[in-house]
Amino acid sequence: MAYVIGDSCVACGTCIDECPVGAISEGDIYSIDPEKCSDCGTCAGVCPAEAITEG
Repeated sequence: MAYVIGDSCVACGTCIDECPVGAISEGDIYSIDPEKCSDCGTCAGVCPAEAITEG
């Protein structure tokens, strides 16, 4: 199951650099493309706002 980014995202950019498959896109809050997400969880582990969870 792909990870998702919730409303507590502060758009810091930490997760983008850590995603090994380039599934995260920038915006007011960031988003994860479920088709690209490999469900590795790396993004959730580095998110300082704890905004990333399994979807």
